[in-house]
Amino acid sequence: MKILVVDDERDVQQLFEQRFRREIRSGELQFSFAFSGEEALQFLASQPSEAVLILSDINMPGMSGLELLRHIRQNHPAPAPPTVLMLTAYGDQQTRDQAQTLGASGLITKPVDFTALKEKLQQLNPPSA
Repeated sequence: MKILVVDDERDVQQLFEQRFRREIRSGELQFSFAFSGEEALQFLASQPSEAVLILSDINMPGMSGLELLRHIRQNHPAPAPPTVLMLTAYGDQQTRDQAQTLGASGLITKPVDFTALKEKLQQLNPPSA
């Protein structure tokens, strides 16, 4: 499964690469990283079939994760990735409702529970028999 992680915090890349080391090494998961909503749109425009799942932070300078989600769902010329999970430090109902209304497949509260995230990714990408 190819995953695009969008977060303005650059240390997120190292964190994901450490937490998913085994899955990356086995080829089960492949990660790409964008450090802004604008960078994510550039990635999707240049490699439209590369990401099947997007994990996006909501609170970023410039284009927020919700604006990115809106753009992906409404305006992106390539087929939109089927699954967009939003990452946020704010798990309030209003944020959840707004993300869901814009087409998010789910909301993950920061700090990320990597055990729960791995389980969610396994549900989305069951191992082939």
